[in-house]
Amino acid sequence: MTDPDSLSSRIEALEVRVAYQDKVIDELNQAVIDQWKKIDALRRHLAEVLDRVQEVEDSAGSPAAPEPPPPHY
Repeated sequence: MTDPDSLSSRIEALEVRVAYQDKVIDELNQAVIDQWKKIDALRRHLAEVLDRVQEVEDSAGSPAAPEPPPPHY
């Protein structure tokens, strides 16, 4: 049979490993949460920039007549 001390040391090693894995999982989860917050902020910023570009394009309009060629032609 197995020695009770050996069994308890194996169980303790497994508990330490599980505790470490729980900590790593929590850290990874926080990293993912932070990345999603950053992605959402970047999406909002991109939408604002696209709106500004659209406003500039709309306000610039298209010229009524084609531009005449430069004088050196």
